[in-house]
Amino acid sequence: MPHAARSRPHCCSMSVLASAIAFGLLSAGAQAQQAPASDAISQLDTVTVTSSYQKSLITALDNKREDARMTDGISSEDIGKFPAENIAEAIQRIPGVQISTINGRGSTISIRGLGPQYSATTINGQTIKSADFTDGFRYDIIQPEVAAAIEVIKSPSADMDAGGLSGTVNIETTKPLDYKERKLLLSAKEQYSEFAGGAPTPKAVLTYIDQFQLADGGQLGVFVNAGYQKLKDRADYLWIDRWFTQDTDDGTLYIPRRPRYRSIERETDRKMLTAGLQWKPNDRLEMNLTALYSQDKTDNDMNQLVYSFERNSLNVLETDGLTATKVSASNYWLENNRQLERHDLTSQLLTWDAKWKGDAWTFSGVANYTEGKTDEDERAVILGRKPSATLFDMSNPGAISLTTDADANDASAWNQANLVRDEYPNGAITKLSNKEWSLQFDAERYVGAGFLDSVKFGTKFRRETFDRNVWRRDFLYLINSGAVSGYAMFPELSAASSSVSNFLDGNLASQADWVAPDVYAYAEALAASGITVPVLFAPQASYHIRNDIFSAYALAKIDTELGSMRLRGNVGVRYENTKRTTDTYLTTASQYSEDANEVIGTERAPYDYHNWLPSLNLVLDMREDLLLRFAAGKVLVRPILDSNTAIASTFSSGSNTGGTTTYDVSLGQTDLKALTANQADLSLEWYYGQGGGLTLAGFWKQVKNGTFNSIVCPTTFNGAALSSNSSGDCVDGSGNIYEITATRNDPSKVKIKGYELGWTQSFDAWLPIQGFGLTANFTRVLPQRDTDFQIRNLSEKTWNATGYWENAMFSARLSLNHRSEYEQDSSDSFFAREGHTMKARTQLDAVLGYQATDKLSFQLGGLNLTDKKEEAYKDISDRWQMTGVTGRSFYVSMQWDIL
Repeated sequence: MPHAARSRPHCCSMSVLASAIAFGLLSAGAQAQQAPASDAISQLDTVTVTSSYQKSLITALDNKREDARMTDGISSEDIGKFPAENIAEAIQRIPGVQISTINGRGSTISIRGLGPQYSATTINGQTIKSADFTDGFRYDIIQPEVAAAIEVIKSPSADMDAGGLSGTVNIETTKPLDYKERKLLLSAKEQYSEFAGGAPTPKAVLTYIDQFQLADGGQLGVFVNAGYQKLKDRADYLWIDRWFTQDTDDGTLYIPRRPRYRSIERETDRKMLTAGLQWKPNDRLEMNLTALYSQDKTDNDMNQLVYSFERNSLNVLETDGLTATKVSASNYWLENNRQLERHDLTSQLLTWDAKWKGDAWTFSGVANYTEGKTDEDERAVILGRKPSATLFDMSNPGAISLTTDADANDASAWNQANLVRDEYPNGAITKLSNKEWSLQFDAERYVGAGFLDSVKFGTKFRRETFDRNVWRRDFLYLINSGAVSGYAMFPELSAASSSVSNFLDGNLASQADWVAPDVYAYAEALAASGITVPVLFAPQASYHIRNDIFSAYALAKIDTELGSMRLRGNVGVRYENTKRTTDTYLTTASQYSEDANEVIGTERAPYDYHNWLPSLNLVLDMREDLLLRFAAGKVLVRPILDSNTAIASTFSSGSNTGGTTTYDVSLGQTDLKALTANQADLSLEWYYGQGGGLTLAGFWKQVKNGTFNSIVCPTTFNGAALSSNSSGDCVDGSGNIYEITATRNDPSKVKIKGYELGWTQSFDAWLPIQGFGLTANFTRVLPQRDTDFQIRNLSEKTWNATGYWENAMFSARLSLNHRSEYEQDSSDSFFAREGHTMKARTQLDAVLGYQATDKLSFQLGGLNLTDKKEEAYKDISDRWQMTGVTGRSFYVSMQWDIL
């Protein structure tokens, strides 16, 4: 709807749904006092379980206890009943795991302080490729109904693929032969984002499981899961994009240089299909075929106001220490930018595996293909004018004020007579592809002699490719080539506009509303004028990378006695050889386009390296309920590809309102080495009572070859002489700005250490009311910070606590998730070009459940119930840098076991 106002309905501070959840929690407590204790519904490890949520916790504890590796996990209560809103938000309940969000929803994770791209993600032990390989794996696009269990493996064994420097997240899908009868389940959900407003959005998932007895005595199992979800949300951000600095007698004064408003309305359509065939022709042979397809189509409607203050006309009026908190500005460039974005993300996987188990030998093989793809399409209208007077006051971060000579909500202020820039379309078309196919063979020989239980060895070949191709829509190409003479064909804003309202949800003292250009009206104006804007390939921003990875391993499983105690585990070594080929374009400047260079050739850069990765995992069962665990090993992750760290050089540009161009350059380093780490873990684990568990774990890691980025200004680049100007920008003789980032390996060994506490407790033995319990964990990470390689997105303290109550009919869960402050740079967040520190944040979520019958259940949930904002500071805690608002969201769901 091109002319619709972007607004949300005003509502009371506590929504009806929030009130319902609060009332429901109180009601659940009252029901607990009146309801009799439910009958035992499951017998698990000699523990009587009185709640399905408690059952999932006990199952996860049992899996942790039996595994020889250092793992934590979450188990599904039953098929389709995963205890979380999405997989990302489930994983954050695990000790040592931190979550990052997109528009307030969990998307990527970090393990023990290392960012999203330092972990590996597998489905049933095989790699699945993320749609966007520059951001880490997107867990929010995987339906939780697919997962039978999730495990976070923090100490690998030699038979696992390398690639998880911080750990490996393995998602186990449903095995149909684990069920004894046919099942058909339907789950449906309505979700509402309070800040986005509008109608609730739907979700539906259908799951089918069946088993067939074959004529030859074998078994065949079938699993199909299909889902669709529509989401709508909004996120607003106000931040200082850049700073001026000024030397004073007291130190360096930081002066706001570019205040920036950004409002994003996002509409998402998600489709997912997962299917599995499990065939057991006899007791010795099993084959599985697993297919997964996930698509996430998101339309972003993004509006921005960008105030690009000039230093020579900027006056500091008030300071607070070394921060200018109130300034006046004039004769600078103010941009009103509306951009429509289409993001089409897909991940797919096809895995075949077979396993034959004899009396002494076990053989297995796996063939796996996976692909992640991203298609992005951007179209923007950019208007620019020069205000004669502006007052910016950020002395109170909760009520920032910015006023100019003409209200940004006055459409006439943006008419063509007042503009110095009126451009459409501006934007990139980007296609990313990340593929891998692999073949694997494993053999295990049972020994059963002395301490040696069995020996296992195997080999694997993997080929992975990364492709990035970029095109630019370039209206200026038509201007520069003389095909068009100006911008008269574009409409006046007063005749074709949309609007942004209630920016930051009332956390501003001024300019909470503004009028924005209508992108659709601009497109119609071009079509009416018979103008076709060229789409030009940008070779300087495109590349192809291929990794051929050969690996082999040997592993010995240990099972013996140490006195009266059982000692079990494994020891092994893995060898990995990587041959990397990087293909890029050689380019020269185009005569008419600043965004798309001309191709004059290609360049190939090969690079080979290999690694030996030993591992040791030992478990000492000191008593039936007490164990001591030790693990040590060497791990790696191949060079990370994010928005700043590049193996291949990339080069893009954008026009400034002042008539100059900003060139964004990442200097590729084709000989970047893999990041490796030596690590050790030690834990003491006590399993007691009715599903109780208490864990204390310490960890140590020493990372080598970490990559770091630095902004550089060489004396020349691409034939242009460069130098730094008075504002600190790297510029050429025409005033064009060069933002050049170099990536290097840091040979220093960076140490990370810390500890984790985990506690799971049923209160049935302590309270007269049955069904209450708690699961909680705390993680402390102590990183080394005196090296070039700095670990970003690291919260030194995180904790999670979930209290629950449940009987045969009603349930309630209340969850708190906390992470302390953490640092980001421009590769982590668009809002951290010059670096910032995100403040500590605690989020409160809740869910109520009602089991209407043994086949029909309902849930009412709320996320971010206290409406916490995202806040960041620059260098010192009282220097405000950013505020973000995403709001609360609520959902109502049902699950019907049809069969």
